[in-house]
Amino acid sequence: QVQLVESGGGLVQAGGSLRLSCAASGRTFSNYAMTWFRQAPGKEREFVAAISSSGGSTAYADSVKGRFAISTDNAKNTVYLQMNSLKAEDTAVYYCAGRVGYSGSTKPWEYRYWGQGTQVTVSS
Repeated sequence: QVQLVESGGGLVQAGGSLRLSCAASGRTFSNYAMTWFRQAPGKEREFVAAISSSGGSTAYADSVKGRFAISTDNAKNTVYLQMNSLKAEDTAVYYCAGRVGYSGSTKPWEYRYWGQGTQVTVSS
C-alpha cells in the first residue's frame, strides 16, 4: 500500500504561483510513476502532469505546458507541482496519483493510489 497526502493548495490571484506537494509513504517511492490530475466542479478529472519513476521523463497537458513543472525528491518521497502564471481556469481540486512502473498515464482509471486532493482557487 502507498499513502499519498497532498498539501500546498490555496487561494491565489491570477498570474500568481503555488507549489503543491504530495508526500508518499508505505512502499518504495522510486518504483512509482507519479501524476497530478485535477477536477473542477461539474467536470471530469483531467490529466495535468506526470513524471516517470526515475524522474527522467515528464509529460504535461497542453493547457499547462510552459506554466507548470512536475518534479520529485526521492529522498523525501515527495512529488511537487510548481504552478506559475495561474489562470482562473486552473481552479480545481488537485490530486496526486501513483502507479507501479516506469511511465505515467493520462487515464485516471489506471491509477491505484490516490491522495485526498487539495483545493486550488485562482481569482481573476
